[in-house]
Amino acid sequence: MNSIHDMGGMHGFGPIEYEKDEPVFHHKWEGRVYAMWVPFAGNLRFTIESMPPTEYLRSSYYERWLYAKTQDALDQGFFTQEELDTRIAYFRANPQAEPPRRDNPEAAARSVAENCAAYSHRKETGVPPAFRVGDSVCIKNIHPAGHTRLPRYVRGKRAMIINYYGVQDFDDGLPGEIQAPQPLYCVRFEGQELWGESAEANNALYLDIWESYLEPLPKMPEGAPERAPQ
Repeated sequence: MNSIHDMGGMHGFGPIEYEKDEPVFHHKWEGRVYAMWVPFAGNLRFTIESMPPTEYLRSSYYERWLYAKTQDALDQGFFTQEELDTRIAYFRANPQAEPPRRDNPEAAARSVAENCAAYSHRKETGVPPAFRVGDSVCIKNIHPAGHTRLPRYVRGKRAMIINYYGVQDFDDGLPGEIQAPQPLYCVRFEGQELWGESAEANNALYLDIWESYLEPLPKMPEGAPERAPQ
């Protein structure tokens, strides 16, 4: 879907600030939120992308995860909005109160093992790729309704196939949809194709894109100037 989360190519958000020796989690609750998603992934990305824009922009990374997990739990009926509001009000009035804790070593060990287990997204389906390394392609100018990893700023742009990764899991789409694996490619965009004359010299961008987002370059009219990527 097209929403505020797709910020690639946008201006005005200030410089990217790097934190030296940045920890994995800045607060203990962030690690707990991450752990909540390991056994029950739910519709994390789609729900985050559905956040109201102002709430999305003022939320930190794991606050967005918490929002998505809360919405997922509400949708599945684990608790009601009234129960959630009551609980939040209690801890705001009693900030030193300890939340209830239930230890389950077996479940914890199982979760760690599942999270650390090797998993390959590559699938041997026998589906032949439609493109080859070196082919010039055009990115489809589409606006999917569900979650998509296709950035808006590359739609309708020209690129060149640089690498082929085989057939991989296709994870985009609406929640609950089962998508068939697709050929996956690395494509190269020339800077001027994306940014025009404001692009830096010799600038290029590489993206991994599934086949359903690509199409052959349309044939140029006879005598028209060629603009295929170099």
